[in-house]
Amino acid sequence: MRKASRLFEIIQILRLAGKPVTAAGIADQLEVTVRSIYRDIAALQAMRVPIEGERGIGYILRPGFTLPPLMLSIEETEAIVLALALLERTGDTGLKQAARQVNRKIAAVVPMPLARAFSANALHAWGTVAPVPEAVDLAMVRRAIRDEQKLALDYRDEYARATERTIRPLALIYYSQTANIVAWCELRQAIRNFRADRVEHCEPVDDFFRGEGERLRALWVEGWNTGATVAEAG
Repeated sequence: MRKASRLFEIIQILRLAGKPVTAAGIADQLEVTVRSIYRDIAALQAMRVPIEGERGIGYILRPGFTLPPLMLSIEETEAIVLALALLERTGDTGLKQAARQVNRKIAAVVPMPLARAFSANALHAWGTVAPVPEAVDLAMVRRAIRDEQKLALDYRDEYARATERTIRPLALIYYSQTANIVAWCELRQAIRNFRADRVEHCEPVDDFFRGEGERLRALWVEGWNTGATVAEAG
């Protein structure tokens, strides 16, 4: 998590907490070290964010501090909540956890009529839930897409043929059965789909393709416009 995002999340955690929160508790939620949280708290205090407390006891956000509001209509808010519910049908555990956090933040600030509707579970997304892939962390894939970092993976195609690939991940497509990784395959020198449930091992490579992602995605999208389909890796 980048520092700017982490500082925002710390403010949100403290704003929603009903009692002092320790640095260790914040670190557990954000999956960083306690030392990082101490540095972040000091940085926020230097920016005059009214955080009070000390090490070993916990921190609170003084009442009255608010971030600039994001003004949404009722329909817009309901659209977000329903979209978050759809994430529950993916096999991406990181996105599921993020969706639940966003839901809690929305419920904490929306007007009471909407808050009652949310607490009554009035909005649902129904359907098959994709299983969590066993050998690939989809959060890692999403991070590699953002950072334009190559991935090495062991893949077994629909005919059970095993290959080792180095790929440049470009996009993730979520289906009810599985997630597909769209990537430039260096073995085939072409764009290929890799089903997450057929990946047997996946890890980042200390090599990047920075500046190439947009061009390769444009090539992928061009295939839609010409009616061409991207084959599963083979």
